[in-house]
Amino acid sequence: MHKRTIGSLRQRALISVLICILLTALPGQGRPLRSGDAATADAASGPAARDAQFDKEVQAMFARLVETRRDLHMHPELPNQEVRTSRLVAERLRALGLEVKTGVARHGVIGLLRGGKPGGVVAVRADMDALPINETRNVPYKSQTPGVMHACGHDVHTAVALGVAELLSKHRDQIPGTVKFIFQPAEEMASDAPEWGAKLMIRENALDNPRPSAIFGLHTSASIEAGRIGFSENAVTAAADTFAIKIRGRMSHGAYPQLGSDAIVAASAAVMQLQTIRSRRTDTMEPLVLTIGSFHGGNRENIIAEEVELKGTVRTYSEAMQEQVIQMMNQTLKGVTESFGASYVLDYKKGYPPTINNAALVRRMLPTMKRINGEANVLASPPSMGGEDFSYFAKEVAGFFYWLGVASRERGITAGNHTPDFDADEKCLATGVKTMAAMVMDYLEQEGTKQ
Repeated sequence: MHKRTIGSLRQRALISVLICILLTALPGQGRPLRSGDAATADAASGPAARDAQFDKEVQAMFARLVETRRDLHMHPELPNQEVRTSRLVAERLRALGLEVKTGVARHGVIGLLRGGKPGGVVAVRADMDALPINETRNVPYKSQTPGVMHACGHDVHTAVALGVAELLSKHRDQIPGTVKFIFQPAEEMASDAPEWGAKLMIRENALDNPRPSAIFGLHTSASIEAGRIGFSENAVTAAADTFAIKIRGRMSHGAYPQLGSDAIVAASAAVMQLQTIRSRRTDTMEPLVLTIGSFHGGNRENIIAEEVELKGTVRTYSEAMQEQVIQMMNQTLKGVTESFGASYVLDYKKGYPPTINNAALVRRMLPTMKRINGEANVLASPPSMGGEDFSYFAKEVAGFFYWLGVASRERGITAGNHTPDFDADEKCLATGVKTMAAMVMDYLEQEGTKQ
């Protein structure tokens, strides 16, 4: 090869080396961004980084979450009597800098957390009332109000929602939109009021100014271990109806029953026949419960009873089944009482409608739940025959109501809701706050991408 050619090649090689050195020295230059680098960059500013930050902050506030839950548990208040609870909630929200409205549906509280970025509106609902049950579990935070306790976990619901408000308020500049916190009274159906709880809050414009496009709510579950979440894509809880039946006979001396019409015998036959509505007259694949929970009648051992009163509940998932049951109850009661020469009056009251989740919203938020808790800890749950007035909110806007596990077999926390020894493994508080906060942020960010 010619010497001049060799020298030219050497010059070109030297120039190439110098160019590479210069490119490497410049920020962001010198090599293409590999897929691993892109993932690292996304993680530094995306959901993974936020999840880690939220987890760290929830752990830091955990003792305060427990303290709040125990304070609420020690001072339970019955439906439409949530004076202390609503005051505590309002004070906490104001201290966090939220816009606060009180006195909604008597003792309801609404807090608005306006984010630092424009965007949509999402709501978080928590109920606050307790039950007329005397607590038997001997714990340091036992109810200090005889005959009243948080036997359904509403103290957990309220503590979690307050925790979410505290967590998100620290990051309001990152929130693309507004979070509306709805603290609801009287979920446990106050019998002294024609309207209560969620239904009354909606009538008093709790969902307006601003109106959310979706609402999230959770409920403690004593059948799911703490640290886990349960969900249903469609039906969650049933319609919760109540009824009272008066059966009238004719009084006579107990020694001469032929002279009267025994209301107790007629009522007993009615109880047995009403059970056949479920066992023999309706589709076995259609969810239905018909329960007689109270039977009262008679005033003396040697007198044929003139009147008996029965009380009970019906649980269904469809309006068609609900109407069918009412028709069959009247048909059954008419036939039974006439056969005994008696009569009846049925007072049937429709309660909460069934809670039906928005399936598209559930599918949209499941990845968030699984990301926060791990796929193995997010469980598909069958519909419950319990009632829940979150259903009213879910009829107005897209709703997602899910179960927060609170049980701990290891610690003996296994009693069911609405029992005198119900309790919650308090590690559920951290699970509840992290899950709900992530859902709120993911939902609002996804809404922003639609615009």
